[in-house]
This record gives sequence, C-alpha cells and structure tokens, in this order.
Amino acid sequence: MKHFPNLFSSASLGKVILKNRLIFGPHATSLGCDGKVTEELIAYHEARARGGAGLIILEGATIHETYAYPEQFIYLGSDKCIPGIKKLTDRCHQYDCRVIGQLFHAGRAVRISLDGSQSVAWAPSEIPDERYRIVPKEMPREMIYEIIEAYSEAALRLQKAGCDGVEVLAGMGYLVAQFMNPSTNQRKDEFGGSFENRLRFLSEILIKTRAKVGGEFVIGIRVSGDELDGLGLDANDMLKICKTIDDKQLVDYFNVIASSSATPFGWIRVFPPMEIKPLYAAPFAKEIRKNVSRPVILGGRINQPQEAEKIISEGVADFCAMVRPFIADPEFAIKAESGNSEHIRACVACNQACVGHRLAHFPVSCIQYPESGREQIYGELELVKKAQKVMVVGGGPAGMKAAIVAANRGHSVEIFEKSAQLGGQVLLAQQLPGREEFGGVATNLAHELQATTAITHLNQEVTAQTITEFAADVVIIATGSVARKADLDLDEKTDIVYAHDIIENNKKTANSVVVADWRCDWVGLGVAEKLAQQGCHVRLVVNGFVAGEQIQSIVRDAWIAKLHRLGVEITSFARLFGSVENSVFFQHISSHEPLVFEDVGTLVIAHGYYSNSSLMDSLKTFNGHLVSIGDCVQPRSVEEAVLEG
Repeated sequence: MKHFPNLFSSASLGKVILKNRLIFGPHATSLGCDGKVTEELIAYHEARARGGAGLIILEGATIHETYAYPEQFIYLGSDKCIPGIKKLTDRCHQYDCRVIGQLFHAGRAVRISLDGSQSVAWAPSEIPDERYRIVPKEMPREMIYEIIEAYSEAALRLQKAGCDGVEVLAGMGYLVAQFMNPSTNQRKDEFGGSFENRLRFLSEILIKTRAKVGGEFVIGIRVSGDELDGLGLDANDMLKICKTIDDKQLVDYFNVIASSSATPFGWIRVFPPMEIKPLYAAPFAKEIRKNVSRPVILGGRINQPQEAEKIISEGVADFCAMVRPFIADPEFAIKAESGNSEHIRACVACNQACVGHRLAHFPVSCIQYPESGREQIYGELELVKKAQKVMVVGGGPAGMKAAIVAANRGHSVEIFEKSAQLGGQVLLAQQLPGREEFGGVATNLAHELQATTAITHLNQEVTAQTITEFAADVVIIATGSVARKADLDLDEKTDIVYAHDIIENNKKTANSVVVADWRCDWVGLGVAEKLAQQGCHVRLVVNGFVAGEQIQSIVRDAWIAKLHRLGVEITSFARLFGSVENSVFFQHISSHEPLVFEDVGTLVIAHGYYSNSSLMDSLKTFNGHLVSIGDCVQPRSVEEAVLEG
C-alpha cells in the first residue's frame, strides 16, 4: 500500500521533475557567514534532503548593496557565493532533491547595516514603514534598473552554482511588493501609477532573468495571496497580478503564502504562531490555482502529511511548502512515505528556537530537536562500545530527552517520574487557552521514548536511598522547578492566589483581578487571558518593559492582541510591593514611585520558579557519576531543558 499517494507522486516545475510534492520552504537560518554558504548551512539542508524532501528552496539571498545585511544572509552580488552554493547543491542532489535559490530585497524594511548603524532604506516612494517606523528614500530610476540587473545576475550565479531554479520573493511587503502596491508606490514615472507600471519592476526582473538563464532553468515567484494587514495588497489585487504574470508566461510556478512584513499584524502571519489556524493561506492559493496555468505551491502552517495529502488531492495546490515541520523533524517526508507518520515530531508553532533565534541573529534550531542547526556539532549518534546502567530522575522534557539519547546510544536506561504522566511543565502550559498544541512537545518526546529500550516508571518518588540502591553507573537528575512564593509584605486579608493554582487546579478568583507577573513570560499572559475569558476584569502588571518580554516576539505580539480584544489592561515597569486588604501596592522599577490599585478582588501572583534541587542537595555525599540538567539547575525554558538532555 502506498501511503499518501498524491503527496508522494512526482510532478514538474517547469522543466524540472520533483520526486514528490513536499518542499522544504525558504526561510532565514543565520547559518551563513560573511555572505557565503557555510558547512553548517550545507549540513542543515543536507539533513532535509536525506530526509526525503523533493525540493529545497533556499533562504532569501540579498542581491544588491542597497540591501546587503546582515552577514548571516547569503549575498549573491558577487561570484564569491558560487563555490559554497555549488557544494550545497551537490550534497542535496545526491538524494534526488532539487534546489532552488530565492532572491530577496527588503526595500524600506531595513533597520541596520553591517556595522550596526542605520543604513539608508530605499523604496519606490517615501512612504513610512509602520513596523520599523522608517521613512525610506525614493529610488532614482537609475538605481531601479541597476537593481533589476542585479536580480538577473544573481539568478545567473545560482545557475552556475548548480541550482535547478530561482525564485523571486515578490510578497510579504518587501521591495517587489512595495512596487506593486499603490499605497507604497506613488511614483510618476514608468514604475508607478497604473497597474501595468506598478507591475513593471517584477516583470522586468523576470524578463531579464529569463534572458540570462535560458528556458531550462526554473523561474518562480513567491507571493502573498493576501497581505492580510488592511493596508497592502488584498486577494483581488494578488489574483490580478498572478493572472497577468501567468498570461505573459513569465514564470514556471507561483509560491503562495499570506502575510506582510509592513505591519505588526501582518508580521505575525509571516511566522504564524499556534494562535493562527493551520492552512490559513489555503483559500488564497486555491483561488490563484483556479485562475493560472502554472503549478501553485502552498505554504503556511501545514503541519501533517494528512493535511498535505488533502491539499494535493482536492486541488488546492500542486505542492506543499513546509518550513518548521522540517526543522522539527528532518525526516518528515521519509516517515510519512514509509507509513510511520505517527512518529513524526510535529511542530507546535511555538517560534522560540526557529524564528526566535533567527530574529536575534542566532542559528535556527528547534526546542524539540536541538540538533537542528547544530548538525555539525551533534551529527549522527554513535553507539557506545560499552553500555552503562543509566538512571534518569524526572520525566519532564529534560529527563525524557536524556533518556532517549542515552538509550539510542546503547545504554541501559530507566527513567523515574513521581507523577502519573510524563511531561513536566509542558502539561501546565498546554492547559492555557489556545496553547493546547504546545502539549505536543510532551507527546512527541513520550513517543520517541517509547520507541527506545528505556524503561519508564511512573508514580514513583525517588530518594537518595532509591538512587543508592539502584546502583546505576550514571544518575541524571532532571527534577525540574517549583513555583516561587512571594516573600513580600502581603496582608492576610488580601485574597491571594498563585498562578500555577489557576492553571493546574482551576482555582477561583473574584471578578476584579490584578495579575502580578514578575517573570514576564507565558504564565502571566496565559493566566490573564484565562481569567478574562471567564468574565473577570483583569489588570496585568508586569515587572518589565512589555508583557511577555521573555517569550518570542511574534508569539508575544499575537498574545497581547488577544488580551487587548478581551479588555485586559496592561501596566509595565512595576514590581509587586505589598497589600492591605483590597489595596495592592506596586513600585515603578525606573522611577521608584508607588502604584496603587484599589478594590482588588483577587491578587494573582506569577513570580516564576525555583530550581527543585532538594534531591540533588541530598546527594552531596554520593560517590557515583551524577549529572543535573534542565530546570533543577536553573529555571529556564523547554528549549534549554531539551538541549541539556
């Protein structure tokens, strides 16, 4: 029986035949260096090629000095890029995986240059960028033609480097889209005004590129089926653009997403968190596919092979582009094709180590699979020559990952968890509104653990005596963390509830609630949302510059938007100081001035966690090989727990 027969059928993009319809989509990785491909970037893409992807579309590479930052991007403005890309394409081609390079210019969406200073942002017109709050400089005609030439020269370099095609990023509110959009293009020359003139920049790029690379080389464009920000190109605009490009026979395919970098609202959909429903861009791709003659690729929150199969079989799109699912599991395609889709390490759209790392200019990775982006460091697990008896104490993410790795290397492993279920803090996080998907972290790790030879013991408290009697060669302590109590001058007449009791035990509160959030992470945001959904009037007071300061910015911004819709009031820069009956006192952390909130029905305290180090402390005289990992070392996040495991 063939699994997912439509998804794993071959199909053509232009003159290139792909072995299946699964594409590892374009995304910035921060794995380049000095504008060139590195061994780390090659190993990263090779892992996905080996894992069964039919096509890899490389990250957007910059093509002109007017947008040549940051250094982790690939720069196609000179021939220096060719050897590295050639090495990458050769490595991917050995797995029958095709490679297409993407060309990128951000236009007005530029913040810094290579030395960290504010560089000049060039755009079709001097229309401010809302997200970066930049007023760009209008491009002179000579520069426009120079950049068009740079696009075509960059495509030629990709061809020389062994790529099978080139994709022009024409969506997401970046330079090409800025030319197409009448709200950002108010030029009076041949590149502005009429629809045909606004499309001229893209058309000239495609015409010039085809003349350079010939008819065999694949040319495609990535477009936003709708920019979804109310300010940019909507579905009707994009349908007209795609039909015109198709009628002119300028491309071999359309790669459709739905987002814009121009506004915070549109930016959330560039890297959609779990609040954004899967397949959110499917309606736009379907409509474009009905009206063009070239193949259509759909991207955006396609998480499972079942979803991808349905997209192909129902004619929504011809191919499916996935990014984060392949980051979470490089073997996504092989597992699906071989009938092992239940073993796929499904992405939970947390954005923490993939998008979060990239936006902080660190290499892309995954909280569930820290090997991603670190292929050169971890590589393939080596079997040990002599197995050891390993005891893991704690069944949270750190403990499970440690047990998985140790067992897969050939050790004899037993893991002990004091509760009835593996998962640790993840089991709390998944109980918050809209965060159910995050529970997949625990589910995926538990599935991986079950597939090993490790033995799991639930409902078993471990003491120093237990460890001594077990006589393991190696003991790994992963006992996590416990909620931190507030050591403050709080009146016993004040109704005080701790956040973890609301999450775990549905502890009831009064209708008027102040949430004191010291950590500025998912706990304060989630509890505030949960109480607001129950009809409470909620004020979230955070000990930082913004609520959710500790979590990935796109996830944070989407969450704050939900709180705004629910009427939650947010006060920043305030630490909890004390209370008297129904009055709660805070102190502004910058001015040290008092902030007083009256008539507070319930004070909810979210003051973070302490390391649960009691077991480790009791083992000070233990003579065996002892290691501690995760939150019991220091309370952090799932990412660090799994990485240390």
